[in-house]
Amino acid sequence: MFFHHFYDTRLAQASYLVGCQATGNALVIDPNRDLAPYAAVAAEHGLRITHVTETHIHADFLSGARELAARHGAQLLLSGEGGPDWQYAFAADAGATLLHDGDAFMVGNLRVEVLHTPGHTPEHLCFLLTDTPRSPEPVMLFTGDFVFVGDVGRPDLLEKAAKQAGTMEAGARQLWRSLERFRALPDHLQLWPGHGAGSACGKALGAVPSSTVGYEKRVNWGVATREEDRFVAMVLEGQPEPPAYFAQMKRRNREGPAPVGALAPLSALDDATAEALLAAGATLLDLRPASAFATRHHRGAVNVPLGKSLANYAGSLVAYDTPIVFVCLSEREAEAARDALRLIGLDDVRGWVAPAQLPARAGVAQPQRSAAEARAAHDAGAYTLDVRGRAEWDAGHLPHAVLIPLPALADRLAEIPRDRPVQVHCQSGVRSAMATSWLRAQGVDAIDVLGGWNALRV
Repeated sequence: MFFHHFYDTRLAQASYLVGCQATGNALVIDPNRDLAPYAAVAAEHGLRITHVTETHIHADFLSGARELAARHGAQLLLSGEGGPDWQYAFAADAGATLLHDGDAFMVGNLRVEVLHTPGHTPEHLCFLLTDTPRSPEPVMLFTGDFVFVGDVGRPDLLEKAAKQAGTMEAGARQLWRSLERFRALPDHLQLWPGHGAGSACGKALGAVPSSTVGYEKRVNWGVATREEDRFVAMVLEGQPEPPAYFAQMKRRNREGPAPVGALAPLSALDDATAEALLAAGATLLDLRPASAFATRHHRGAVNVPLGKSLANYAGSLVAYDTPIVFVCLSEREAEAARDALRLIGLDDVRGWVAPAQLPARAGVAQPQRSAAEARAAHDAGAYTLDVRGRAEWDAGHLPHAVLIPLPALADRLAEIPRDRPVQVHCQSGVRSAMATSWLRAQGVDAIDVLGGWNALRV
């Protein structure tokens, strides 16, 4: 058996390729839209991608399963569980095979057994792998967003992100029943989850890429909790706010993501072309560090620095129905940002401009306040906007401040005053700088509080 673990730090997301070296057949589990690595690893090891599957309809990234299967002429295998509201709408058109609890399929000499593990989502599956030439005992369990290293999948996303009211507690109780099944599995099984630390699909994901079923039975709080009502309360408490784009991903992955195809180089735009795009409603997304943006930037620009969290934050601050123009220093930076945004379906990137371009929009600084200045202003009645998550707020906040987590800003913009300054803070200053830039682009007189709550509470 051949095994390869892919990990995309931009999404804190894992996917897998397992192959039978005797026959050359290979299976890819939970591919994202960056398809080249899967083909490259398969080719390097003399394997053919003959099967593609995924554990569930993902909410945190756009799936590459359909396109990968089509490119390689592979069999596409998708969950047929969860009831009519949770079926893949494109499955028949794509010639997909629907999988149900207890099904099994062969990838060369590798046997893959299907386990229905609802809770995170109603259709969620796990895959139990047996390397039959070596042993009749299974060796690996691919758990998707069901059980992570140190955590379990959150059952509240359907309600919080997909707006399916009244599903949180029912999902938590489904998850409990699925965990009872997990506890009956052999301790020796290697556990390979769908995400690691930094993902919003749980609240305490470990940074170690894999574990064993036996170890998680002993130390994973969700697996170790043996009283159902207590588990339900604990799994619903303290979950991070899901990025705003999660609702988009759930819908698009159910309907069938558009293929990416080959990507052309991303061109630098002249001033006239860029201005015409911006006049038509394009988002000017500045990829520079917050310090550079604060010193001098284009009027109307939104600052989300290029880094591993670009997709996470841009997915909450950039509208899906508008083209995007980057502000950055090179074509290389622009293409890195484009590649990150396509992972979440923000595909309409038109090009990039340098910071010195667009002279009519240049020369704007982002207003800032020290923590001491912000506290004094708050005590004098200033409007203070806290863009942290609810769990951070509950751990301590300024009296009379207003909580609107960053992922909810677009939905709750109407609540934010336009007739007076708004000082914005988060925990450390990273999110507030981005939020301030977005609010100012919407016409709010926003001021960034340096150092965030860490400085304010001292």
